[in-house]
Amino acid sequence: MRLYFRLFIESFNFALSALRNNKLRTFLSLLGVTIGIFSIIAVLAAVDSLDKNIKSQLSALDSNTMYVARMSFGPTDVPRWVRQTFDDISYSEYKFLGSNVNDIDYMAYQLFVRRENIRYGSEQVESVNTVAVSREFEDIQRLEFSKGRFYNESESVAGKPVVVIGDEIAKSLFGDLEPIGKKVRLYGQKFTVIGVVKKEGSGLFGDSNDESIFLPANFVRTRFGENNRNITPVVIIKPSDGADIDEVKADITGLLRSRRGLKPEEVDTFFINIISGLQDAIDGIIATMNLIGWVISGFSLLVGGFGIANIMFVSVKERTNLIGIQKSMGAKNHFILFQFLFEAVILAVVGGFVGLALVWIGTLIANGLATDFEFVLSFWNMFIGFFISSIIGLIAGLIPAFSAARLDPVEAIRTGM
Repeated sequence: MRLYFRLFIESFNFALSALRNNKLRTFLSLLGVTIGIFSIIAVLAAVDSLDKNIKSQLSALDSNTMYVARMSFGPTDVPRWVRQTFDDISYSEYKFLGSNVNDIDYMAYQLFVRRENIRYGSEQVESVNTVAVSREFEDIQRLEFSKGRFYNESESVAGKPVVVIGDEIAKSLFGDLEPIGKKVRLYGQKFTVIGVVKKEGSGLFGDSNDESIFLPANFVRTRFGENNRNITPVVIIKPSDGADIDEVKADITGLLRSRRGLKPEEVDTFFINIISGLQDAIDGIIATMNLIGWVISGFSLLVGGFGIANIMFVSVKERTNLIGIQKSMGAKNHFILFQFLFEAVILAVVGGFVGLALVWIGTLIANGLATDFEFVLSFWNMFIGFFISSIIGLIAGLIPAFSAARLDPVEAIRTGM
């Protein structure tokens, strides 16, 4: 055992000595592996960060929350030209479902509208995320307030000109002033600010409640009518705890099909989108992004591996005379083999370490910037980087190492001379 340990140490020292004596060659070899490992780990870290941030936002909603609309939030087999003929979910259908669907806690009506400008005096915030919803939206989203309140049922049904604003909107419009009770200009008329949503940070897909405003859906519906194709109505349903989701979905489907007079052979003219299904779709997208990242980064690693193999062949050729002398003095084949294998693995591991260090520094810089998006570099990704770099070095050094170990000592000395 001591003999093998000594052989291991001596082979390792020979490899380090060879790398120190050829600094430029070592640097160029490291560069290829560093770029490859940096590419892979950077992609994995970016995709993991995106996945974590999206799911942290989705966690604010019950995974069983349903969105009933004329459009699908994910892939569908229904052709686009067929989907374009579907009618919007009407307000009367929303009230009909609210009166007839069982096993639900809350049901809200939302209109997806364009972004609007909001003004107070000389201050204006442009292109604000405008959320037109009924009162129940507060319960589904579990909104919290730093000041004021959400609008009540009577204000929601009557479509009163009241508005709830996000934390950033309040700061931009009012600064240190008290926002509650102030009149702001929106849709060409005055709205009364009745609440400020508590600061929460970044939101899903870029929009956050901090940069949003909330107003009664019936105000928009009354102002623009039911048949405006620039406005997309959605019914949001939160099933009761313990409810059978498939039964609730089937209940909604049956009621809407009956109300719309659809025949058995006709397809549904609406979609019931479930948050858990959206999570599955996101998982599929993340998996695809990971695969694409691996393929692209794999080419960088391949170049790095070929670079190490090429350098190792050059190293074997340059040290042929030394190999012959070592073998003539009794060095075994595995001693020569280990020298070159260690040299290749050290190159790859050091290159991988540098690549990981660059990703770590980039993560610190990105998180140090004033953004709510959190970049993560997991231990698992770091392990993958070290493992892959070691394997690349081992594979790239195998053939050169074997060719060096099989050299005939006499021929090696003669060739070197």
